[in-house]
Amino acid sequence: MSQPVNDGNARHAATGTAPGTAAGTGADDARDTQGLQDGPQAREAGEYVPEGGLARTAKILRFLLKYRNAGVFSGLDLDAATAEHGIPPQTEGRPEQFVSDLEALGPTFVKIGQALSTRPDMVPPEYLAALERMQDDVAPVEFPVIRQAVEDALGVRLNKAYATFDETPLGCASLAQVHRATLRDGREVAVKVQRPHAVEQIRADLDALASIADRVDHSTRLGRRMRFGDWVHEFRKTLLAELDYRTEAENLDRFARHFEPYPELTVPAPVWDLTRTRVLTMDLVTGTKVTDISGMRRAEEPLENLAEALMRGYLDQTFVYGEIHADPHPGNLLVTPDGRLAIFDLGMVAHVPPRQRDHLLKLLFAAVDGRGEEVAGEAISMGTRLEDFDEERYMREIGQLVSRYAAHQSGGGAAQMHTLSEGRLVLDLTRIATACGLRTPPELSLLGKTLLSLESVCHALDPEMDVKRIVEDHLDHVMRERLRKSLSPANLAGEMIELHGLLRDAPRKLSDVLSLLADNRMQVRISGFEDSQILEALQKIANRVAAGVVTAALILASALMMKVDAGPQLFGYPAIALVLFLIGAALGITIVFSALFSDRRAKPHEERAPR
Repeated sequence: MSQPVNDGNARHAATGTAPGTAAGTGADDARDTQGLQDGPQAREAGEYVPEGGLARTAKILRFLLKYRNAGVFSGLDLDAATAEHGIPPQTEGRPEQFVSDLEALGPTFVKIGQALSTRPDMVPPEYLAALERMQDDVAPVEFPVIRQAVEDALGVRLNKAYATFDETPLGCASLAQVHRATLRDGREVAVKVQRPHAVEQIRADLDALASIADRVDHSTRLGRRMRFGDWVHEFRKTLLAELDYRTEAENLDRFARHFEPYPELTVPAPVWDLTRTRVLTMDLVTGTKVTDISGMRRAEEPLENLAEALMRGYLDQTFVYGEIHADPHPGNLLVTPDGRLAIFDLGMVAHVPPRQRDHLLKLLFAAVDGRGEEVAGEAISMGTRLEDFDEERYMREIGQLVSRYAAHQSGGGAAQMHTLSEGRLVLDLTRIATACGLRTPPELSLLGKTLLSLESVCHALDPEMDVKRIVEDHLDHVMRERLRKSLSPANLAGEMIELHGLLRDAPRKLSDVLSLLADNRMQVRISGFEDSQILEALQKIANRVAAGVVTAALILASALMMKVDAGPQLFGYPAIALVLFLIGAALGITIVFSALFSDRRAKPHEERAPR
């Protein structure tokens, strides 16, 4: 009987008692090969024909308008945009329908759904749950098209590159599909091939989304709060990077090196000679999906060490190496026949800067220790305080949340501890922040989503695992590792160079300051005033006053000249007086219209904490 094994981006067939096989294809929860071939919901395969720009934009706007009152896109003033495309009003849809509509819009929006599933500050809980169940069901591309894509990418014929190449795909998704192959030396590999025209479709969709997001950011209060344009810009960079399979191959190599201290974890190695931008060749992973492990195997083969190694390895990745695998859900992990945990589909990896990493580490440390005020303080220092930020409410609600979390963790019982886990706590932090007027960085919600996914995997491997104990214990190890790295010869040499430069230049700079003070030539300059909004507003006021004075003078002069009978006449009035009056009236109307329609409202005040 065929058993689908989800790899996070495709499901692969496992027949009988044979282990499943996996390699990422770039989309969540696609069905196994059998289901793809004869499932009724599969979309038709074929060449992508890009829609016209206006037609595609209208379709996207229709989708946004349908769900604007559902809490997903609440507050977006899309009426003007939709009116110009002739789109009738739409009604709110259900979460399941929301996911179906995303899937119907194509691969770009499937990826958007995955990204939205990490943003509890933008998406209501019921929609988050539906997004986590999102499927990307497509029919496979015909093999001649795949053969041509591989040969074009590698520059050689298929039978020259591989000894065998299975025409039936292991798994399919909207961006790629995976085939089993064998190298000349007998090594079994998985070949991930990007579907034709996927890049063109995604670029066109991203351009349309960027245009809509910019309009929303400038014309709505919600847009100024959430900055949808920035989100689309970051999403564009992440998605286009994911479409370069050389980046994923580098991620596989790097994660394998970082996981060397954990022999329980394994990552498939890429075959660099057969990897290009749109083709990735890597070791074929065989094993059992973590959620499909039988009770008998669990009894015969304890899996606690795998769960603990996974949690510790990912904490190292985040806080020591500054990388977050954005999608470590159960489908991307297989228990291999030799008792190890295989990790794959590493296309979506976020990189966290060192200072942001420090804040995340301090926040998680304070959270597991039950120090709510410090958690709130770290979140504030990471985020951007909007004009209506209610700090008192935020501190109070975060304190209550962390206290409730600490009480749950100390209450005992795996089921009770699972209701408010570390990942759920971090996601709730971002949700409360948005409600209180604090814009948190995307890394915070991504960390929460990753922890939540890891907790579900660990719970599948070891239902009795105390995640809080593992996290708290390993954070101490992370602190030691970070301290050791800071005391490495390279870091110490850099610090010494900076200290040497400071000591060398200090006497001269101090002498310069004393000389200026002695000669009474010390000046303090405030930079940026010339380009500030204050100066722009003052210039606008001066121009308006000058134009008003000129307008008044013209109208007054025309009124005085009306009494002069000499000279040319126009419509029975002195011509010069009438011309002056018309010029003055035109200037006055222009000033009024400029004040009513051209003046921009001041941008909302946003305050970033010092970095």
